[in-house]
Amino acid sequence: MTPMIDVVFLLIVFFTLVINFTAADQDERIKLPVSELAQPPEKPPTESITLHVLPSGRVIYNGIEYPLSDLHRQIEHPLAVLKFLHIPAENVTVIIRADARCEIGKILDAVELCQKLNLIRFEYRTKLAEE
Repeated sequence: MTPMIDVVFLLIVFFTLVINFTAADQDERIKLPVSELAQPPEKPPTESITLHVLPSGRVIYNGIEYPLSDLHRQIEHPLAVLKFLHIPAENVTVIIRADARCEIGKILDAVELCQKLNLIRFEYRTKLAEE
């Protein structure tokens, strides 16, 4: 009986370590736009910040909804930690998941705010047409 419990425990540990954590970067309030030209990323970015832009222009970061004007203070702390680890802001990828109903100007406002923090790499998420 003990060896069987050990095997079950090892399987639980294995599946916990290999589970796909990209679902943590998603928010059910965001309905991504559909694109036929969308390509999945070749590899996930090593350092990333995920921003969810709502149709109202508010932004969800780390599961909390902020007005765009308050987002600057929320992003500064993780950037300071990365700077302490000698990772420049230029190497951080900002993943933008904007709602399909969101105006392009609100998305550009979020991009502009990130650029003021020296974030220059951006990836935009859409849904593939066949999904």
